[in-house]
Amino acid sequence: MSDQRPRERLQSLGSHALGDDELLALLIRTGSRGRGGLVLARELLERCGGLRGVARATPGEIAGPPGMGPAKTATVLAALEISRRLAAHRLQPGDAIRSPEDVHRHFFPRLRDSLQEFFVVLLLDGRHRVMREVVVSQGTLTASLVHPREVFRPALREAAAALILVHNHPSGDPTPSREDREVTERLVEAGELLGVRVLDHLVVAEGGYHSFSEAGLLPSHPAHTPRGKARGEGRWEGRGAKDPPRFGR
Repeated sequence: MSDQRPRERLQSLGSHALGDDELLALLIRTGSRGRGGLVLARELLERCGGLRGVARATPGEIAGPPGMGPAKTATVLAALEISRRLAAHRLQPGDAIRSPEDVHRHFFPRLRDSLQEFFVVLLLDGRHRVMREVVVSQGTLTASLVHPREVFRPALREAAAALILVHNHPSGDPTPSREDREVTERLVEAGELLGVRVLDHLVVAEGGYHSFSEAGLLPSHPAHTPRGKARGEGRWEGRGAKDPPRFGR
């Protein structure tokens, strides 16, 4: 199959008719001497374990196959980032947070493929509207990396009234670990002392999300989800156009 065929197939049949290798070949365009773009695309897919593997790959891994220079690697990385942004339900400053699902939809496309743990703080005003997000740490979640000082410094500096903690599990399992629970308890206690309420802690993973608030695991903040309701049924609903959403009681 020549390098032109994926382009011709796209023009005649539409992009939906192309395989992963053909779509990737259109981004790569040309290969190295004696190896066309389609061959290079297939090698990259094989090395990474498919398109999902390419999405999770580091820049160095994408640049691995012979012929994948800096320009081709940058093109693939840019296309992957565009796809994540299109898939995300991106929260903008001023948007009101009404449920854990709002937060999950915002972070899931970005964090699902990360091979490292990110700990992010979503700063909110008194009506639970988004102010901005802050990446607190990158790496394994430990109490030493997620110190209350680093979490609450931006909240105090920008006079945030509340915040939501978010981090990902690269393993794909959103079940909180003992360390997750300890860090959450520590930060909730610090927030109570500083007058900045921790509304929730979401663990985001390929397998879904875990909300400490929904599960009733947020210290001093009983879950808003009534007993017996399934996830998705108990939301932080607002009480009216002028009232902030309810995050527990």
